[in-house]
Amino acid sequence: MEKKRFTTTQLTILGLMAGILLLMAYTPLGYLNIGPLAISFNMIPVAISAVVLGPVGGAVTGAIFGLTSFGQCIGIGGTSAMGAMLFSINPVLAFIQRFVPRLLFGICIGFIYRAVRKKMNAYVSCAVTGFFAAFLNTLFFMAALVGLFGNTEYVQGLIGGRNVILFCCAFVGINAVCEMVSSTVITGAVGAALTKAHLIGEKNYDFSN
Repeated sequence: MEKKRFTTTQLTILGLMAGILLLMAYTPLGYLNIGPLAISFNMIPVAISAVVLGPVGGAVTGAIFGLTSFGQCIGIGGTSAMGAMLFSINPVLAFIQRFVPRLLFGICIGFIYRAVRKKMNAYVSCAVTGFFAAFLNTLFFMAALVGLFGNTEYVQGLIGGRNVILFCCAFVGINAVCEMVSSTVITGAVGAALTKAHLIGEKNYDFSN
């Protein structure tokens, strides 16, 4: 089996996406505030990295996303009220809840891109990857929240006696829908442009012949 290495271009794009993710995480550029809504775009660099380098690229930027998310629990790069509360309840579980879902969705969308690209063109493949980046980020985040902190007084207060699934849908609401739309469109456009410029190709993520 012949091993393939990442190209300089791929690694450059990965570094660029990591830099953009950090910039978005630590500035208002990562969020669009519309009234009471806060729509995050931080999953988009993860999606593009997964398109360029597959599961490895998704894992690297997903891990960075998770670390910046946990940092907000302790006031690094902004403050998350929920994160701070979860940290005060159990710091270890708060780290797991903030970090692991972001790492997992990054890996998953790398495999999703690889599977879809075998059957679809570049734009559709990248758009699907962008959609699942936002969808899985939300799904894994909420699953970890309920699974790790569902029995705490804080989360029980948020649930308010409702069905857990209804609570999750109401909690993420229109924010998640907007994130899915924006991630789908932007990842599709950027990924297709990179493919057209021959900066990425079908098998850049593949390490075996």
